[in-house]
Amino acid sequence: MVMKTPHVTHQQASGLLHNKFVVVLGSSFQRGVYKDLVLLLQKDSYLSQSQLKTKGEEHFENDDLLEGGRKGRMSNGTQYKEVREYTSDHHLVRFYFITRVYSEYMRRVLEDFENGLKPDLVIVNSCVWDVSRYGRRWEPDYLNNLTTFFERLRAILPEEALIIWNLTMPLGETIIGGFLVPEVAEIGPSLRFDIIEANYCSAKLASVYGLDVLDLHFQFRFSLQHRMRDGVHWNAVAHRRVTCLLLAQIADAWGVELPPSQPPKGLNQSFSSEDLTTKAMSRQPRNVHIPVPRWRLQERRPDCYLLPDGPWKGQQGYGGDR
Repeated sequence: MVMKTPHVTHQQASGLLHNKFVVVLGSSFQRGVYKDLVLLLQKDSYLSQSQLKTKGEEHFENDDLLEGGRKGRMSNGTQYKEVREYTSDHHLVRFYFITRVYSEYMRRVLEDFENGLKPDLVIVNSCVWDVSRYGRRWEPDYLNNLTTFFERLRAILPEEALIIWNLTMPLGETIIGGFLVPEVAEIGPSLRFDIIEANYCSAKLASVYGLDVLDLHFQFRFSLQHRMRDGVHWNAVAHRRVTCLLLAQIADAWGVELPPSQPPKGLNQSFSSEDLTTKAMSRQPRNVHIPVPRWRLQERRPDCYLLPDGPWKGQQGYGGDR
């Protein structure tokens, strides 16, 4: 059985996000999420390969580079910055490139939200850099940083703000390109398993904090033909699918009905029957206060983390033995 991906047109996307301040946080994949959303707000077309591959350009489809990128130092390092913004008469979309879910830089970004305009919608993911560029024992820092980030975000944003945590897409067995610098290249073959474990942790924690979760790893597990040769990034078809899934979840959260529509001819938009089940999306009930336990390491078992529904072994857990 084949089901159609929910398609969202330019007019529907523009109306749904009318007078909304949208913030996208993450690394290169999330930059693609931002770019595809900016493009769809203006017209029914798809990103080119060069648009997906280019980073730090001063302008993209009527947006502006505010900070970093070609205005700063171009690099593949953890200190790389890129802040972009698209504005129209009725839309404001901003992107922040981040390499860690919580850091001194993220603290400053959140302070800007606290003291200035607060987003109506935040679409965020931070995982691949967190688990690959800051040491092989990534679990304690990642969990602590997620906890701090979610706590701060919830404290700063109004209760009605919608926060969507994207889970990381499936990685390839072989990863090439500039992402894995020589000093961490040896972790490439195992990184896809680390991502599965990190997705599990972050999804559990995001749900505890009342965030919506979109499981893109689940959604694209049978769509690997749309992954780029570098094993990390995805093509324009995949990015438009992600945008449509995000907008469908946003519409559902805001109680907006999106009429069925058809994508442009020639674009394969079909999923398997399982791809649109509730397992792939988790929408939290509105106006419900959820008690938030502090994550902590067990003193006598440093490889085990306490989750709300029991222990999870970080070393031989969700991703299998390594």
